[in-house]
Amino acid sequence: MAFQNPSDDKRREILKEARTIAVVGCSNNPERTSYMIAEALQQAGYRIIPVNPTIEGETVLGEKVVGSLTDIREPVDIVNVFRRSEHVLPVAEEAVKIKPKVLWMQLGIVNEEAAQLAEQHGVEVVMDRCIKVDHALLVPRKQ
Repeated sequence: MAFQNPSDDKRREILKEARTIAVVGCSNNPERTSYMIAEALQQAGYRIIPVNPTIEGETVLGEKVVGSLTDIREPVDIVNVFRRSEHVLPVAEEAVKIKPKVLWMQLGIVNEEAAQLAEQHGVEVVMDRCIKVDHALLVPRKQ
């Protein structure tokens, strides 16, 4: 059976309940999409944990960068992935070890094998969707 993303209502629930988001592939360059989306998520009230082995130990958006998901020592609600589709399976393999609620692959990122692995370990999967756009569309701003 082909992969199907959770419904709008389910993604809304995911985004409303989440507190901590690990951003895999987060850049320290403010002009990169991963940085901009991490910043927007942070401004929306989420705790972000940048994950990038190339800049491990640096600080991005006031948060210390970790080299891998397994270096995170606190619960993670969403693992948000900014990696090319062919590099997502190792991320999923690492993600299931820390047991997030959701593995979220950004717009343009599709990896059925990674999705299947995550789902087999009880991790909800969102694929080929921008978390920032979904947040803007699905979670109303507090007045």
